[in-house]
Amino acid sequence: MSSDDPRGLLPVARRARLLDALRTHETVRISELTQLLGVTAVTVRRDIAQLASEGRVRRVHGGVTLTQRPDSHGEPTQSEPGDHDLAPAAGGTGRWPTIRDAKHTVVGILVPSLDYYWPGVVRGVEEAARARQLRVMLRGSSYDNDDDRSQLARLIDSGVDGLLFAPNLGAPKAAETMAWLATTGVPVVLVERTATIAPHDEVMESVVTDHALGAAMAVRHLASLGHRKIGVVTAERSPTSPHVRRGWAEALTDLGLSPADTIEAQVPSPQTPSGEDAFDAALRECRRNGTTALLVHADAEAMALVQRCEARGISVPGELSIVAYDDEVASLFSPALSAVRPPRRSIGRAAIDLLTARLADPGRPTHRVVISPTLHVRQSSAPPT
Repeated sequence: MSSDDPRGLLPVARRARLLDALRTHETVRISELTQLLGVTAVTVRRDIAQLASEGRVRRVHGGVTLTQRPDSHGEPTQSEPGDHDLAPAAGGTGRWPTIRDAKHTVVGILVPSLDYYWPGVVRGVEEAARARQLRVMLRGSSYDNDDDRSQLARLIDSGVDGLLFAPNLGAPKAAETMAWLATTGVPVVLVERTATIAPHDEVMESVVTDHALGAAMAVRHLASLGHRKIGVVTAERSPTSPHVRRGWAEALTDLGLSPADTIEAQVPSPQTPSGEDAFDAALRECRRNGTTALLVHADAEAMALVQRCEARGISVPGELSIVAYDDEVASLFSPALSAVRPPRRSIGRAAIDLLTARLADPGRPTHRVVISPTLHVRQSSAPPT
C-alpha cells in the first residue's frame, strides 16, 4: 500500500483513507495503517476508537475490520459473527493477518521492578502467552518514577496489541496517564492495581491479589494460637501495605480485638541508615504494650525484625511470633518464617486471560479479577508463652 505522503491530513480525511483501506482489504493491521497514514500507532488507534464508537469499524487482534462490507454486487452486508476469525477469501493475497494469526499478536508489559516480587508475575504472563503463541515485550520502570507515559508510548508505538501495566498510582501524573491510556484505543489490564478514569470514574480492567484477605488469614492464624495482641509492621511507600493494614484491622475487629491495644508501625527499608532504629523502636513498643505477635510486610522487613530480636535477646517464636507477608524468601530464613504468599504466577496468567478475552471481544463488560493468597505455617509462629 502506498501512503502518497498523507502526513498532515486532517483527522476526517485520515479516517476516510482508513475506511478506504478497509473496503479494499476487509481487515487491516495497525502496523500497516501507520505506514499508510504516516502517523503513530497511538493516532491510528484513536481514529479506530472514534470509528468504532460510531459503529463503522470493529477492533480485532492487532487491527481493525469493517462492521459492514460490500458483497459481490458492491452493496454493504452485515458481517456475520466470527467473520474476522476467517482466513482471507479464495483468490486473495493472504496479506492481512487475522485474529487467529496469534504469532502476530504482541503483548506489552510494564512493571515497576524487574526483581523481587515481579519476576513471578512475569513468569505467569510468559507461561500463559506461550500457551497462546503470543509474543511478550517486557519493560521495567521504577517505584520512584513520576510518570510512565513515555515508556507506555514507546510500547504502543512499537505496535503492541494490548498492555499489562502496574502503574505507580501515587505519582503526580498518574490520573493523567490513566486518562491518556483510555484514548489510545489499546486494551489495558492493570496488574496488582485498580484505577478509574475521570470524569465518570469508569473502572479499568484489572487482576489483583486480595491482600486484605491475606492479612486477615495471618491474623486469624495467630489468634487461633492464643495471641490476643497482634500488631502489624509494614514497609513504607509500598502500594501493598495499605491493603495489609486494612485486612489486619478488619480481622482484629471481627475477632473482638482492638487494633489500638497493640502496634501499627511503618518502617523504612532495612538497608537505610534509619532502618535499624525503626525496628528497635517497634520492638520496644511491643514490649511496652505486651504485643506477642506481629504481621510484617514484606519478607525483607520480617527477616530484619527477627535479626533485631536476636540482637536484643527476644526469642522468636517464644516471646514474639512473626508472620511475614510475601513469602519470596521467607522459607529460607532461620527460623523458617510463617508467611502469606500472593499468587504471583496466577496473577500473570489471569492478566493474559483478561487481555486475550478483551482482544477477542472488545465490547465485553469490564472484568475485575481478585485472586486469594495462601498462608504457609512454619517455625516463626507458635502459642504465646
